[in-house]
Amino acid sequence: MRRLAAIAVGLLVLGGVLLLTTFPANEDAEVPGYMEADLVLVGSEKAGRIETLTVREGDTVAAGDPIFVLESSEQEAAVAAARARLVEVEARLADAEAETQRPREVEVLEAALARMKAMYLQSKLNLDRIRALHAKGWVAKAKLDEAVAQDESNQAAVVEAERRIAAAKLPSRSGVIEAAKASVEAARQALSEAAKSLAKRQVFAPAGGSIEEVYFRPGEVVTAGQGVVALLPPANLKVRFFVDEPNRAKLRLDQTVSLTCDSCPPDLSAKISFISREAEFTPPVIFSREQRQKLVFLVEARPDRATAKLTAGQPVTVMLAPAAKDVLRQ
Repeated sequence: MRRLAAIAVGLLVLGGVLLLTTFPANEDAEVPGYMEADLVLVGSEKAGRIETLTVREGDTVAAGDPIFVLESSEQEAAVAAARARLVEVEARLADAEAETQRPREVEVLEAALARMKAMYLQSKLNLDRIRALHAKGWVAKAKLDEAVAQDESNQAAVVEAERRIAAAKLPSRSGVIEAAKASVEAARQALSEAAKSLAKRQVFAPAGGSIEEVYFRPGEVVTAGQGVVALLPPANLKVRFFVDEPNRAKLRLDQTVSLTCDSCPPDLSAKISFISREAEFTPPVIFSREQRQKLVFLVEARPDRATAKLTAGQPVTVMLAPAAKDVLRQ
């Protein structure tokens, strides 16, 4: 159906061009045109599998309405882990700011250090293995980068644990308190980033309009930035038509033109928003008065609120509004 619609629009444009290039002049300033849409492709900043799709083709949505949701189990787990980490470091800060230390605090820190060292040793061995596989071309560069990042993270955790132990053994507890405060701030930032990443798994309508086409369904995988649905805001509908060279000289931006179409309401209008500087078809002859009338120029006009209810591909007849004609005669 869309292919037939495209063919129909093409035939309409060709017919308009033939009409303008066949007759000597359009004395009534009345030309055929058609409605065209600048669609907004709505996608996600993140890649993933579509879990739910809340719209169908033909639906009308308002700005902020939900469109689709990506599968988010990993992101939800990351938020839960970040929230648990924040609780942990806040408890450590409260303990550090207490008047007396908890019993055997250093032993607890040393146990944590031993755990961090074990994790660091494991990530180091894993990194060596992945480097060997990458050198043979058996794993992707992204996998190697992930292993490097994990190894560096575990190494930093070991350094942090060692500093905690050293600070706990100091006569003054100011260093422990500052370290705990820094950990709390880092944990809050990590939780905020995890929450933002989870929120981006749900996509909302950037503007009000109609859903023209749905490209992907629940269960399908999309990449970051890939359009899932095509949205048509009313302001993105425009009228396209061609005028001959004599009439082009009479047109100006923001000029109002009247529109008519089959079974359409009366008093439709649009304002010219674009006038092409170059002719669509130029005959290879010297431009006489008659030949200039064969030059056609593309013109686009933005419809008013009533005209915006028309559909893309719909044929219309464009004419200058009476008030505009009077201005042009002066």
